[in-house]
Amino acid sequence: MADLPPLREVIAKHGLSASKALGQNFLFDAQLLDRIAAVPGDLRDRAVLEIGPGPGGLTRALLKAGARVTAIEMDRRCLPALAELEAAFPGRLRVIEGDALTLDHDATMGEPFAVVANLPYNVGTALFVRWLGGPRGNENAWPPQWTSLTLMFQQEVAQRIVAQPGTGAYGRLAVLAQWRSAARLAMKVHRSAFTPPPKVTSAIVHIEPSAMPEGVSARILERVTEAAFGQRRKMLRQSLKGVSGALEALERIGIDPQRRAETLSVAEFVAVARQLS
Repeated sequence: MADLPPLREVIAKHGLSASKALGQNFLFDAQLLDRIAAVPGDLRDRAVLEIGPGPGGLTRALLKAGARVTAIEMDRRCLPALAELEAAFPGRLRVIEGDALTLDHDATMGEPFAVVANLPYNVGTALFVRWLGGPRGNENAWPPQWTSLTLMFQQEVAQRIVAQPGTGAYGRLAVLAQWRSAARLAMKVHRSAFTPPPKVTSAIVHIEPSAMPEGVSARILERVTEAAFGQRRKMLRQSLKGVSGALEALERIGIDPQRRAETLSVAEFVAVARQLS
């Protein structure tokens, strides 16, 4: 491995600046980046998928930790800086120019992989929901090919992922994240750590697949939670009336239709989806 110049020098050399349109915010603190790379555990010789590496700050930390990294980047301005990292870590970094929302990640990786990413804010939630949904065309194939997700979000989004029933942050994202995975808030990242500083604090969420409940369709659970939380201030008898068989399912399993979605546990949503599967 060659000695690498400070990331700020790399950015200055290539004339890079964070793109607001692409939801970019760059991290320079090497110690912080090393801490993020340590969240998923020992990465030596593990395959890691990184989305939106930008100039490669987190990429450096992942490579230093021993990972074999595939980085998907759609900002061509960042490719020369990433090419320098490829040269510094021969055979350990593969850079793919493209849109992570349209690529098949399982086919791209071809083996079990961890996802570690400072996700661009404008696509982070969409990518996350896609990973939680399971393989394309076979949402009930579980566990997935990814072994863990270590992702940076705005703190508000991170809190929604790990939220418990009865709290203001609890909603569809919490149910989808927790019904067949274990999600935890790993660390907070102050806005001052970024260039340019975003308006909000960020947080790292770590998710690992767990056993999938039997007899439940992931797509039906998504539909039930979307309807229930789409009108979260309304009683279930109103919010779920558009989901065929949902009100009868509530009656069969003894859930009061006058309750609101935010009061149902993840297990209760799973029970409703099982009745409809």
